[in-house]
Amino acid sequence: MAYLAIPTAVGGFFFSSFLAMLFWGIIGPWVGVSTISYLDAMVVTIALWLVIAPVVAAISKRTRD
Repeated sequence: MAYLAIPTAVGGFFFSSFLAMLFWGIIGPWVGVSTISYLDAMVVTIALWLVIAPVVAAISKRTRD
């Protein structure tokens, strides 16, 4: 099943970007910031993944030991 990990992660990335764009579009005008495009949502998503992934890996490694 490991061969499906990368396509699943890619699909999750695009879906996460789509959700980020939707939620930003809902919350942005309410807070007073402009909406973002799908490409901007992709940049936000990859930035969040680059920050959160090492933290999750460190936490899971710590709880495993």
